[in-house]
Amino acid sequence: MKKDATDKNNMDSRVVEDFGREWQAFNQNEIADEALLSAFSQYFDIFPFEKINQSSVGFDMGCGSGRWAKLIAPRVGRLNCVDPSELALAEAKNKLQGFPNCHFECASVAGASLPQESQDFGYCLGVLHHIPDTLAGIKSCSEKLKHGAPFLLYLYYRFDNKPAWYRLIWALSDVLRQMVSRMPFGLKHFVSQLIAFSIYWPLSRMALAFEKAGFKVTNFPLSDYRTKPLYFLKTDALDRFGTRLEKRFTRKEITQMLGEAGFVDIKFSESAPYWVAVGIRG
Repeated sequence: MKKDATDKNNMDSRVVEDFGREWQAFNQNEIADEALLSAFSQYFDIFPFEKINQSSVGFDMGCGSGRWAKLIAPRVGRLNCVDPSELALAEAKNKLQGFPNCHFECASVAGASLPQESQDFGYCLGVLHHIPDTLAGIKSCSEKLKHGAPFLLYLYYRFDNKPAWYRLIWALSDVLRQMVSRMPFGLKHFVSQLIAFSIYWPLSRMALAFEKAGFKVTNFPLSDYRTKPLYFLKTDALDRFGTRLEKRFTRKEITQMLGEAGFVDIKFSESAPYWVAVGIRG
């Protein structure tokens, strides 16, 4: 994998470009507030909101189109939205133009200019499994936080809570991802949408049907999408199959990385998506 020309930035320039174009294609503006709030609660249900208030200053590392920032900004004094893609930041600025307490910086997690130990909270969702050195990325986030500040992290899981047959299905899908992700953006966008309509939609709705029939669908492929609108499926199909650099971690590995980065009192969400964790900067 060819990295960005400046290794200290800890990013792959091709991945950054692809995500910028993804957020242009799917800026999340079409998602109904109810659906967005439902997704937000999946990630933030373990976040200690009692630790932040209207005076708090924090960061959204890898803010993308600003969908989570839109729901955090009203709760805090200042939200620093950081993303290495100018295209993504343009979408975020448009979405968050009604929030003067949002400030924007085009930078990688390693290159963000936030002073050390300056932030009251931070979160980084679905980002650090797409950079060359995930542990270094977590440490970069930690350095920006005050002692006692909460940090919410979401990394792709390695199916350590799933049966062997589930992991086999994923392995087969990953072969497809490696092929699709190397296509020109327009072509992989097209292929990913075919996947959304032909695989994501029928499997997720089948999971919903089984659930309504009284079956447990925890291990049913794509069951987490069973009540989500098609827009989510289309976005995530491009996210999943259009990404050149993808890493996955077990819960134990994430715990170890957070600990090594100086976090204590680490807690995990026990529901999908896995793994969402929160830690306190020690």
